[in-house]
Amino acid sequence: MLSKNQIKQLTRLKQKKYRQQDGLFIAEGIKTIQELLNSTLILQQLYTVTTFGLDADKETIIDEKDLKKISALTTPNQALAVFEIPTIETHSETGLILALDDVRDPGNLGTIIRLCDWFGITQLVCSEQTVDCYNPKVIQATMGSITRVQVSYTNLNSYLSESVLPIYGAFMDGQNVYKEKLLPEGVLVMGNEANGISENIEKRITKRISIPRFGEIQAAESLNVATATAILLSEFRRS
Repeated sequence: MLSKNQIKQLTRLKQKKYRQQDGLFIAEGIKTIQELLNSTLILQQLYTVTTFGLDADKETIIDEKDLKKISALTTPNQALAVFEIPTIETHSETGLILALDDVRDPGNLGTIIRLCDWFGITQLVCSEQTVDCYNPKVIQATMGSITRVQVSYTNLNSYLSESVLPIYGAFMDGQNVYKEKLLPEGVLVMGNEANGISENIEKRITKRISIPRFGEIQAAESLNVATATAILLSEFRRS
């Protein structure tokens, strides 16, 4: 049985300020945890209702009642692990880099991290207002891809001002992406779910691109940011 203090220490990791303070994050579910265990991430402790076969000092067997107390999920999934937040290396100005300007939804960020993994984007640069990639909902949505994508947070305006790469931005009134020649190296900026790319960041964009609507009525207002990211990354890789 977990003590009240243990439960308190674990549940507080659902909040960003405590994750940053403790340098720890939680991951849930056997598949996700197994992916993280097979990476370079450092496990602090695993709490599970079924053994993973780890050393006794790293694995704590608990019952489903205790798992429910510490889980961030509505329906807990057999195990919860605590990992150390890794130190992020300095960005390199090579290849295609994805940048996010104030993406707030954890599910969107998690899906975008998976898309980066799928399309071979190793660097994801986020504005300081973008949702924390170690949010439990983000970790859950990445399905382990967080281990293969370097996610960093910075002043996006300053970062883009210093970049020597072409900077593409997704806009409703941009040039048709299917008719543009896309370079293999550059920064692709995706904006906030409701407001798109902010005014300050817009000034840094060197090439405005868009995904055209093909519907006869053309009544759809916009695409979900993760869906739009998938389409644009596919076009960059196809080119």
